[in-house]
Amino acid sequence: MTARETPWQDIAEAKRKAISDSIPKEWRLASVPSIEEQRDVTESSVKTHLSRREIQITETDASGIVQKTTNGEWKVVEVTKAFCHRAALAQQLVNCLHEMFFDAAVSDATRLDEYYASNKKPIGPLHGLPISLKDQFHVKGVETSMAYVGWIGTFEGKKGTGQEKLFESELVKELRALGAVLYCKTSVPQSLMFGETVNNIIGTTTNPKNRELSSGGSSGGEGALMGLYGSPLGFGTDIGGSIRIPASFNGLYGIRPSFGRLPYDGMANSIDGQTSVLSVNGPISHSPVSLKLAFKALLSQQPWLRDPLCLELPWRDEQAAKVSEQFAFGVLKFDGTVTPHPPVRRAIDTVVKALEQQGHQIFEWRPPAHSRGTSLCGKAYVYDGGHDIHKNLRLSGEPALPQIVGSYGKDEPNKQADATAIAANNVAKRSFQKEYLDYWNSTSTQSGTGQPADAFIMPIAPFAAARHGRYRYYGYTTIINTLDYTACAIPVTNIDKNIDRIDENFQPLSDLDKQVHEDYDPEIYDGAHVGVQLVGRRFQEEKVLALTELIGNALKTSEDGEQAKL
Repeated sequence: MTARETPWQDIAEAKRKAISDSIPKEWRLASVPSIEEQRDVTESSVKTHLSRREIQITETDASGIVQKTTNGEWKVVEVTKAFCHRAALAQQLVNCLHEMFFDAAVSDATRLDEYYASNKKPIGPLHGLPISLKDQFHVKGVETSMAYVGWIGTFEGKKGTGQEKLFESELVKELRALGAVLYCKTSVPQSLMFGETVNNIIGTTTNPKNRELSSGGSSGGEGALMGLYGSPLGFGTDIGGSIRIPASFNGLYGIRPSFGRLPYDGMANSIDGQTSVLSVNGPISHSPVSLKLAFKALLSQQPWLRDPLCLELPWRDEQAAKVSEQFAFGVLKFDGTVTPHPPVRRAIDTVVKALEQQGHQIFEWRPPAHSRGTSLCGKAYVYDGGHDIHKNLRLSGEPALPQIVGSYGKDEPNKQADATAIAANNVAKRSFQKEYLDYWNSTSTQSGTGQPADAFIMPIAPFAAARHGRYRYYGYTTIINTLDYTACAIPVTNIDKNIDRIDENFQPLSDLDKQVHEDYDPEIYDGAHVGVQLVGRRFQEEKVLALTELIGNALKTSEDGEQAKL
């Protein structure tokens, strides 16, 4: 039987078995507690299976690991094996991996140790750092299914291309050149185009801090893996919040750069060719210092020489160094469409208080209506009506999941937009971007510093994390993709059911606002991570990362808040 003649369920089952079989027998768990038995699996569920040394290694952040691997203090093989072990445990607890290539990783680590022993220096600034990758990145020797059953055993759904398991994405090549060790690829949702991680191959990826909640998406496998410290640093993509959402849901930092700052050439994708709102690559990690490490290292490779859409914009220490004693931050607590849940509002207030205690200026951010910008983004996502997605679903005959049916059709795609409509949306987007830019510049009269706002703070979602099947609103992240601004997720706190109570006086603005409000249950959400996002202008990644570190430090020393317990 051909792949198409083979029932899609059988193909998916075979892939699931291959994933399970790739876990070394000595790392397989005898049993996994049910969600009812243990919602939070970030502590004893994983640590009891690790040695003290493995815990020490895997709970060191990326910058700390590199300090020890680049001076020879830690052997790369030992570090790699520790993260492979913890990643294998994470897979069994929260279902977060599509590919595990541990043997190849150990071989690469051995070569790095041999290089250091012979040359007494590291290969590059990421020497010996294990890095996980979202299953959009092509890696030699490894399959890329990107959650499509029809892509299994192919190159992006095509057979006989000569590129199967041979082609590598540009960013992957750069990471190898910098000395990174690649060891796993993480789960994504069917089509990539929603904020949970569910597909017909592996099922659902859950949130390790609270498995009743989603790990986010579409880089949800990255978020879940790092939430269990199964990776010190990973790369995701973001077309509508797909870095920031899983970072926030799992108590992590994650930066969405402006398009063109990091290489994207050679990536697998859905709705490829849509250029109004473009996907970008970005790192996720446990600290802003680690994000800076990865970002700066990649730019040192001059990726613009190999990716035609990557801007020749080296790392600018001077931009990061422009940190004065006082900054001005705008604050947007509510976008006018969907009201954030009580713990999200508390997280915003916690950040504001922490910054005010440090002497920074805070003012209300009152930009052009975000609903206009999110509408423009939504139109761009459905230009082709779902034809590309349905083409890939038809390869195997797998059904469209409920999360994408509304936008892209159930059995057949929706009507495509014509060239006139696409052009009109692009013109409207450009006009909105200009209007927003003018507003930002006008904030010099409100900032208290005499200069426009340095950045603004807003929610990432109206909830701390979505309940499974209930990600109802994306406007808090998609607005940033419309504007192509730099934005970074910042962990702030955890939900406390005794503090973050239901707002009994809530008055909904719409049915959607009412539905989102009713999804909040303090008992279900108790303990979940809560984050916010810091938004800077286009191509201000250095400044945004510097301000992110400033906010993280302010939260640690604040009298009014405690930063998320990672």
